[in-house]
Amino acid sequence: MMIVSTIGYEGSEISDFVGVLTHKNVDILVDVRDVPSSRKKGFSKNILREQVEAAGIEYLHLKVLGDPKEGREAARSGNTGKFRQIFCNHIDNPDASNAIQLLIEKVGGKHICLMCFEKDHRCCHRTILIEKMLQSCNFEVQHLGVPKGFICKAG
Repeated sequence: MMIVSTIGYEGSEISDFVGVLTHKNVDILVDVRDVPSSRKKGFSKNILREQVEAAGIEYLHLKVLGDPKEGREAARSGNTGKFRQIFCNHIDNPDASNAIQLLIEKVGGKHICLMCFEKDHRCCHRTILIEKMLQSCNFEVQHLGVPKGFICKAG
C-alpha cells in the first residue's frame, strides 16, 4: 500500500529532521507552510531545500496549501472548530484543489511527506489535507516524530 507521511519540525534539529526523512525513505518533502520561513535554524525554505536535496529528497513548497494567518491564530488560541472552518474555506478553490490533485498523483509512485511546524499532527492543517487526499486516494498514513538525537541513535 502507498504511504503518505506527515511531520512537524517543532522542537527538532535539522540534522535529526533530515535523518528521520532519510530513515523513512521519503522521496518528496512537501512544505505546506503559508510562510516558509522559520526562526528555527535550518528550517527556512532555501536552507531546508538544500539540506533535504543533499540527502537525495526532493523539496516542494505548496504555498496554496498553507494555513492562512487567521487560521494559525485560531489554532494557537485553541479554537479548533474555527481553525478547521477557516482552513477548509481557504482550500475550497481551484488552485488548492489542483495542488491536492498534484499530491495525489505523486502518491502513485513516491513516498511523500507533508511538513509544517507543529509537532502534533492533530493541531495542524496537514491532517485536514490528509483527510482531503483520502477522499480521492487510498493510502496508509504515517505521522512521523523527530526524536532528539535521532541522528546519533540511528548512526
